[in-house]
Amino acid sequence: MLLMAVTLVSFRPRPEAAKEEAKIKWLTIEEAFALNQKTPKKVFIDVYTDWCGWCKVMDRETFTNPSVVDYINKNYYAVKLNAEQKADIVLGTDKFVYVAQGGRGYHQLAAALLRNQLSYPTVVFLNEKFQPIQPIPGYIKAPEFHQIITFIGGDHYSKEPFDQFKTKTYQQKYSVKI
Repeated sequence: MLLMAVTLVSFRPRPEAAKEEAKIKWLTIEEAFALNQKTPKKVFIDVYTDWCGWCKVMDRETFTNPSVVDYINKNYYAVKLNAEQKADIVLGTDKFVYVAQGGRGYHQLAAALLRNQLSYPTVVFLNEKFQPIQPIPGYIKAPEFHQIITFIGGDHYSKEPFDQFKTKTYQQKYSVKI
C-alpha cells in the first residue's frame, strides 16, 4: 500500500511542469502562409527586434499567460517576425528582403506589415486571406491583449467598436481570469 502511494505521488504532474506546457505554438511566416493555404485561419504576428526591451517583457509576461496562450493556439497561426532579420522571405510570388540602413536595417516584410511605422513591439493581425486587419504598436499587458485577440479572433471588429466590445460583449462572452 505504501509503495502504491509513493508511486502515485511520484507520477503526479508538478505545477511548474504544467506552467511549462502553456506556450504559444510559434511558426515562421512561411509556415503560417503554407498552413493558411490548406486551412485558412487568422494570423497573429509578433514583430520584434533582438534589442527591444519591451518585446522581451511581452514574451515573458503577456505571451505566457494561460488564457492568452490558449486563445491564440486555438484561433490563430502565431508568428514571430524579427524586423531586422537578414534572410529573404518568400510568400507565394512575393519576395521580401533585408534593407541595410546605417548601423541597423529593417526587413521589407516588417515595413509592409507595420505600414512603414517601424515601432517595436508591434502585433499585427491578418485575416484568413492573409490580408492585414490591424497593426497594434507598443507593449500590451495580458488582460488588454486578451481583449484584443478575442475582439479580432471572434470577428467582433467587423460588428462593433472596440470600446463597446470591452464593456459589453467581452464581459458577457469571454469572462476569464487573467
